[in-house]
Amino acid sequence: MVEAMKSVAKLDVELTVEERNLLSVGYKNVIGARRASWRILSSIEQKEEAKGNEQNVKRIKDYRQRVEDELSKICSDILSVIDKHLIPSSSTGESTVFYYKMKGDYFRYLAEFKAADDRKEAADQSLKAYEAATSTASSDLPPTHPIRLGLALNFSVFYYEILNSPERACHLAKQAFDEAIAELDSLNEESYKDSTLIMQLLRDNLTLWTSDLPEEGGKYFVYVSVIIIYIVNCL
Repeated sequence: MVEAMKSVAKLDVELTVEERNLLSVGYKNVIGARRASWRILSSIEQKEEAKGNEQNVKRIKDYRQRVEDELSKICSDILSVIDKHLIPSSSTGESTVFYYKMKGDYFRYLAEFKAADDRKEAADQSLKAYEAATSTASSDLPPTHPIRLGLALNFSVFYYEILNSPERACHLAKQAFDEAIAELDSLNEESYKDSTLIMQLLRDNLTLWTSDLPEEGGKYFVYVSVIIIYIVNCL
């Protein structure tokens, strides 16, 4: 599916929502399996190093390097398509946000395993893409739009996991959450499930990242959780 959708993307025409989603899901499936493998290998490698099993560590490192090479190739592939074809062909705010968010995501995936200057470069490029997406989302998409919410979710994860900035991550996630809560009444029926699901993920991350929340903060999240659960159950 990835190759087929890549061919469509290279036609330099605006993709339909369905085509856009097929492209995204196709690459997400391909990259997701390898990201999971990399995490498992890295964990095993650390355990073997702690045990002093040098032979095992070498084997795992060799295999991990192969996975990293595959990750680099996949990310480079989709990033090239995004820069050369998808962004230049975008004619709506929604598609522009979608592709810049996607660009930020794949540079973030590179930053997860790259080291030194390569990691910094990937992180810088990811930040620029997320900022470009946020700028367009703020002016063109409502706070409850699932793409805008998904952008806030992934951008906040970038701050937390890549830049090690929990304060910025929490601020961004809470702002997106609060803005969406304030406009819940404007949610249209077809976006209800997608938007409320992402709002729950934002809430879950905030709860995890602010485990030392003061009592009033905790009450706040319990309150909005009840609101979201009510909305979801009414669908």
